[in-house]
This record gives sequence, structure tokens and C-alpha cells, in this order.
Amino acid sequence: MRRRVVVTGMGMVTPLGLDLESTWEGLRQGRSGVSQITLFDASTFPTKIAAEVKGFRLLDYGPQMERWVEHSRNSQLALAAAHMALHGSGLLEYPKLDRDRFGVYLGSGEGQHDFFPFVKLVNLSCEGDKVNTARFTTLGPNHLRFLQETEQEPGTPTAHLAREYGARGHNANCLTACAASSQAIGEATEIIRRGDADVMLSGGTHSMIHPFGVTGFVLLTALSTRNDEPHRASRPFDRDRDGFIIGEGAGMLILEELEHAKARGATIHGEVAGYGSTADAFRLTDSHDEGRGAIACMREAIADAGIQPEDIDYINAHGTSTQVNDSIETLSIKKALGEAAYKVPISSTKSMMGHLIAAAGSVEAIICLLAIRDGILPPTINLENPDRECDLDYVPNVARGQAVDVTLTNSFGFGGQNVALVIRRYAD
Repeated sequence: MRRRVVVTGMGMVTPLGLDLESTWEGLRQGRSGVSQITLFDASTFPTKIAAEVKGFRLLDYGPQMERWVEHSRNSQLALAAAHMALHGSGLLEYPKLDRDRFGVYLGSGEGQHDFFPFVKLVNLSCEGDKVNTARFTTLGPNHLRFLQETEQEPGTPTAHLAREYGARGHNANCLTACAASSQAIGEATEIIRRGDADVMLSGGTHSMIHPFGVTGFVLLTALSTRNDEPHRASRPFDRDRDGFIIGEGAGMLILEELEHAKARGATIHGEVAGYGSTADAFRLTDSHDEGRGAIACMREAIADAGIQPEDIDYINAHGTSTQVNDSIETLSIKKALGEAAYKVPISSTKSMMGHLIAAAGSVEAIICLLAIRDGILPPTINLENPDRECDLDYVPNVARGQAVDVTLTNSFGFGGQNVALVIRRYAD
């Protein structure tokens, strides 16, 4: 019989809060975490707004974090969220924990580029309108900082977490764009299911609120330019949506084999019951116009969980606030769920916290678990002008009380990656 995988710890740091409960309260209130960019001077950019994590200090999560304070924002956010998840789970106090069967699987993005020293080095290496690469190489050690350069690697937070918590088991990172941390949760679940680990720390972390990150999305014309109304800029499924809001943050979950969790008397928050993963095999930045990859991954997750579409009580949509994503996701939900699509409530929490890119899926998985816990559906804010192509129930503007047992969460990434997870209430 297939081993069951449950969630015994959760932690997140987001634009709405520095911990689990403050984030959840912000979502319940329908509060926006979007404002003017302060992490760098964006005054000359077409998009000047983002969803930043405000007031974040790693040392607030414990004095043991002091050795990590010079590391990148990606790594620091990951360490903070993991600290909350692990200490909340009670796992580190379990004397029988086999650390060779305790692993880490993240969906983390590339670290922040050490932008200003790099630009200075390029300027010093220029001869006319060209960079003298020999001079660049010679001057590099005096201008580029070793620690910041190594922090650019996407797998670095995974290594840090293994070191910090003595996780000697399976260790991996995937970067499948906006689907990354959902895929990490799905793959970590499969590792436990097949018996290669008992516990996995899984989730994601990402911050692209820096000159290179914002420039890339500006060139793709993917970001909202509603600079004068930051709190109203992210508007998934609304007729007047004009692009997504870039955000940052981290979400971490403790995934545990059921019998292992029961043996140590762990609190079980829910069960990862289904996982689907597909590729559009279409374009780099656009979903297939018939939603074929999204439909397939939802159907895979539903089948893997052994449920029917009408069993789903809530969908946390990918819901980016771009014209293409929201209409194609709506179409895909209709085709994957059939008539049940018109009955199930759906919301996009990116309307409040922006798009956390690689970290988005893990944070949204935690939101599903909190919806199950409290029987509250977070809203899709700024849904003021209905779009004819987006005609489902998106829980507009105000949170809704409703019993929730089974949830579906979608993550679709640039490059055509599609991941869906079914997360449900635990029942023995």
C-alpha cells in the first residue's frame, strides 16, 4: 500500500506578514501588500511597484541565525520560514529522528545579483563601448564579493537548510519558474511515498525585486504599470487587469510519512493527497491557448488523490492578473472539472501578496491548509469589473466562511510547466 504523506509543520514570510498567522490575518482581511519599491531605486522603471516583505530581520527568528545575516535575501527568507515550520512541528525534539531519512527539497529561485559592485566592475573594465574581459577578470576579485556570488546559485538555500538542521537525506532543488515550489512539494511527496525518506522539509523561496529581476519582467511586458494605485494593481480575473505584481517571500512545509508522524504524536495539519505535473510543450511565455497542460495536470492530481471533481471545496488559482493566464486558467478549470467548475469557489491570493515567483506555490499550499483549518476562503481582491471570459466564482473582494475538506492549488510557470496539488483534511 502506498505510504501516506501528511503536513506536520508550516512557516511562511510574505508581503502580508513575517509569520504564518499575520499573513493569514492579512489575507482574511483582504489587505494588499503592494506598494512602491524601496529595495532599489525604481524611479526610471515603467513598473515602480512590488509586494515587498517589510520589516524583515533574520535575527528576529533567533540568535542562532546570526551566522546567516550576510547571506542573500533568498537564503534568509528560507531560513526564517523553515525555522517556523520545524519548531512548530516538534520534529527537532524527536529523539528517534533518523537524519539520514530526513531530506530537503525546495523550489528556490536564483539569488539576488550583487548588482552595484558588478556594474562598477563593468564600468572599470570598459574600453570605449566594449568590456575588456581580461581587465574584468583581473579586477574581479577586488570588486566582487565571494559570498554574494555563491548566493546566486538556486540550490544554495537547500544546502543551507540541510546544514542548519542536520538533514542528511535526499537533497534537491528544482527551478521550474512559477511552478517550482509546488513541484518541489509534489516530488518530495513522491520520495516519501516510495520509501526513500520519512521526513522532507519542502517549499520555496525567492526574491526578484532587484534591477535585473524587474528588468526581465518589464522586457516581457508582464508587469502591471498601475503605479499610482499600488494596492489596486493586482486584479486577477478582472476585465481591466494589466499584468502581475512581482512579490517575494518563502513558504516551508514539513512533509512526513503518516506512521512516522503518528509515532511521535505530531499535530497533523492536512494531507498531500494528489500531485500532477505536465508541460505545455508550446511557447516560452504563453500557456497553450486550449489549456492542454493545465487541464492534464489538474486531472492527474485529482486522479492521484482518488477523488472526483465535485469533491473539491476550494481552488487556490494561479491567478496572476495577466490577460492570458486568467482566461486560460478559467478555461482549463472548466474543462478539467466539468460542471463542478461552476460550483467550486476559486480565489487568487496573488491579488493581495503579488506573485512570489518560485515561492508562490508553497505559500499557496499553506493557504489551502489554513482554509481547511479555519473554514475561511481568502478573497480575490480588486475584482471590480467582471470579464466575460472569467465567469466562475472567484470569491470577490471579501473572505467567505465555508467548511473546507478538499482543496486544489494550481501553479503554472513560464516555459509551460504546470503543477497541481490536492491537499485535504487529514482523516485516519
